[in-house]
Amino acid sequence: MNGAAAQPTAYVRMADAGELFITWRWVDHPAGAGIGVVPREQVEAAVERFAAALPAPGETGGLENVLGTGELAEFATEDALAQFLSATFLPYQLAVQLYELYTAGVRPRLRIQPSPRVAQIPWELIAPDAGLRLVEIADVSLLAPAGITQAPARVARSWESERELPVVAVLDPRVPGFRADSVLGSVLGRMDVAAPLAALVAGHAAVDRLVPAVRDPLEAFRRTDLDRNWLGEALRTGASRLLYVGHVTAAAPESGRSESATLHLACTADTLGFAPVERDHRPLSARDLLLGTHTLSDDPRSGPQLWPIPSRVALIACESGGDLRFGEALGLVAAMLTGGAELVTAGRWPLPTDLAFQRLGGAPATSRPLQDAVCAIDAAHEEPDPVAEINDWQRSRLAAWRDTGEIECSPLIWAAFATIDAR
Repeated sequence: MNGAAAQPTAYVRMADAGELFITWRWVDHPAGAGIGVVPREQVEAAVERFAAALPAPGETGGLENVLGTGELAEFATEDALAQFLSATFLPYQLAVQLYELYTAGVRPRLRIQPSPRVAQIPWELIAPDAGLRLVEIADVSLLAPAGITQAPARVARSWESERELPVVAVLDPRVPGFRADSVLGSVLGRMDVAAPLAALVAGHAAVDRLVPAVRDPLEAFRRTDLDRNWLGEALRTGASRLLYVGHVTAAAPESGRSESATLHLACTADTLGFAPVERDHRPLSARDLLLGTHTLSDDPRSGPQLWPIPSRVALIACESGGDLRFGEALGLVAAMLTGGAELVTAGRWPLPTDLAFQRLGGAPATSRPLQDAVCAIDAAHEEPDPVAEINDWQRSRLAAWRDTGEIECSPLIWAAFATIDAR
């Protein structure tokens, strides 16, 4: 496949109007624009079938079923599902154009703007043909909403000018009032020096780029001081990237309130903010990140003033990209972009923990698919073309999934992540 400089790009946009309308146009390639229409019943059937294969942690047996008998738990059933999704959502004319490029040895870029109804569909995973996935013939990312990226008040950070600044890492913070084994407990489990994430921390600390600064890599995990005030100070001091691994509570799409999505830090209940208190804890909401202390303080400051977001952000948490399922996206991804991010990698659906893969999926005790994903995304965000790097990692995981069929290689983790690119 060719290099990035020669890559043609297709912009694919979707709109819900009963039916699903899909339009596309090419840049730097003579292939024509096009439009496709998917009937409502076909869209609903595909969305429902895919949703049934996703983790549902709040339901009895939700994780056990998905990791044991769900369509994403075995390669044969997942491959059939991927072909079904492609037949539903990939317009034939666009598929032909992509195949022609593929046979010519050209891997284009696809920049996709999904409609809210289909925002959880992993376009990287769909199979235009038996034995072939979209991510194998294209580099895939999501388009940031134009209303956010073109907002007059937005001041985007530049990776080129800030890439040497520190990496602010919030790794499995301890949420006040919640035990390690509770609903807002540890997502990474007991850490040890041999763990992939411990090596990641040690690598950043060795070159003095990690905030918080630690002598022992294990000191970076399950901290009690990583609240919104600490985060604001760390970001205002200057950062190239933000890496968050922890809990997100997504707003339900039917609520119409994407700004209610929350990030769980070590904030106590007496912390100033818009989100309701949960036990001894007040989460940091997207509304906080957007509005700051507006209406809450006699001397209010905006969200971007309090938390200036660096160029690249990784939100490794359940449904951290959930605002894409709203007609008006004002959730955590939108807040990060509004605050200055150029690029955000976030989760489309709930993420099983490494312990869940081991205990409920029968994965080996040494397997750590979630930690491996964090490491891969973190490494990609250091590269000039993080989208291509993340896609390369997904291609490697797809190859392992195809070759072994082992549950720890399932797309339940690696296909969950979408990269929203505002560049």
